[in-house]
Amino acid sequence: MIIGGGIAGLQGAIQLGRYKHRILVIDKGEGRSSLCRSYHNILGWPDGVAGNELRSLGKLQAERLGVQFIQDEVTGLVRSADGFMIERSKDNQSLQAMTVLLAMGLTDRFPALPGLEQCLGLTVYVCPDCDGYEVNGRQTIVMGAGNVGAAMALTLTYWTQAITYINHEWQNKAVDDEHLQKLASHGIVHIDAALSEVVRSEFNGDFQGVLLDDGRMIAGERGFIAFGGNHVHSELARQVGIECLENKHILTDPRTKMTNIPGIWAAGDIGVHAEQLTIAMGEGSQAAIWIHKELVGAHGVSPTYRRDLQLEHH
Repeated sequence: MIIGGGIAGLQGAIQLGRYKHRILVIDKGEGRSSLCRSYHNILGWPDGVAGNELRSLGKLQAERLGVQFIQDEVTGLVRSADGFMIERSKDNQSLQAMTVLLAMGLTDRFPALPGLEQCLGLTVYVCPDCDGYEVNGRQTIVMGAGNVGAAMALTLTYWTQAITYINHEWQNKAVDDEHLQKLASHGIVHIDAALSEVVRSEFNGDFQGVLLDDGRMIAGERGFIAFGGNHVHSELARQVGIECLENKHILTDPRTKMTNIPGIWAAGDIGVHAEQLTIAMGEGSQAAIWIHKELVGAHGVSPTYRRDLQLEHH
């Protein structure tokens, strides 16, 4: 059972499908990767690729290998005598699995500003390691909250010196003196004001700046968001006693990606992570390899696997 059909879950499903196991992916149908309109740091996609396109292609590839998909939300995960019981929200149905891969990822926290989601991955970004290069030498606006946004602005000085930081939540999350001094020393413009809208070009939809609640227009060529407080979807992990860090990310064995609970693995942004699509992809494969070893190694070839081999032979 794979819970989560994003990049890590899909890559794990493809690898396990190639091992001819019976695989079911349960996914809500949306996630962090579905918000990104274009990834530019992936091998083989020099002009970028949308997250939804990758998800669609990945699902198609997995289905061709016999992987099954259900669009639903998992509400419960409990240990059973034969593995694990997975409780679904639809009709309160339960399913059983010998092994489980948790790949629910995380959700970025950001305000519901008009125009923002349409720019994500195209001209407004989340991760400096993925997309810092995209603001190289450009007038950049960091939209954020408190010290988290200030730290993002400082990080981006590696690529550009033309940075404005707008602290959208300034009334509740002020920037401390240490960060204020660093912003000033790097020539970063700091504005305490609430955002009301992301301004986009009428011609191509590119980011052009932001409107503030007080009516001011702040022009820019590229944007970054950094509000902190992202939601890591590790609630199911904690239900079965999986070890998590204080920030809710799941701890796994670095070699196998298995959690401290035998039979449960985790991959992608839900784990102790770098929040990179390519790393999520690698972790999905890595976990799948060790799930396969568990299924066919510890107790000999599983009945399901043996039956498939017999059918193929005949």
